[in-house]
Amino acid sequence: MGEAELDKGKSLLVIHADIFFYGNVVNDLLSKVVAADIEKHWNEPMAAININDQWFNIQFRVSGTHAKNLRETDVFENTNPRNNYFRIEEFAHGNISFVDGINCNTGYFKLDNLLNNSTTAAHEFGHTIGLEHPEILDIRGMGTPGIMYPRGTIVDPPFQYDPQAEPLQPGGTMNPFSRKVLLNDIVNLRLHELNFNKKGFAVLGDFSSVWHHAHQPE
Repeated sequence: MGEAELDKGKSLLVIHADIFFYGNVVNDLLSKVVAADIEKHWNEPMAAININDQWFNIQFRVSGTHAKNLRETDVFENTNPRNNYFRIEEFAHGNISFVDGINCNTGYFKLDNLLNNSTTAAHEFGHTIGLEHPEILDIRGMGTPGIMYPRGTIVDPPFQYDPQAEPLQPGGTMNPFSRKVLLNDIVNLRLHELNFNKKGFAVLGDFSSVWHHAHQPE
């Protein structure tokens, strides 16, 4: 979830998102690294949009904070559309990271999904601002996979875990490290349809406001 700001003087459309991380493995450095990774991926296309016959450069500004003293009520009662809350832990049921739906502001990340530029955080952030997984998951011949393709997508060999593997065999699906935010991902946000108020602000996404307890192995 985020707040879009239309700055006509600077010809900028800025997407503000502040992410508050909590959990047993979170620290200040991890919080900043994950947020910076999201911001880097979403700014990579250097996209622009035409709104009412004026071109605006699109810029994502994502901050990450270790919310050491975060309480459940802070999540439930939040009304700031810039605020997102993600728990990070070493263990997660299903061995996956997730957010609480399309257009949301909460979720749960598995620590090792986030490391080494994995693109997981950028992918999940895409869900929070309205993007779903594409319907067609065999994209051979289409080059670099966009950020919203899920694990298991069939891709050209250079984008597989193992470029020598046969499709759908071990190593023969998309390595999430190969995903990128493409111009089409920005187009799919349909930012031109946002309802900006008189001050030039609009909400992107919606409140899910779910507090997550740490998952425990069964």
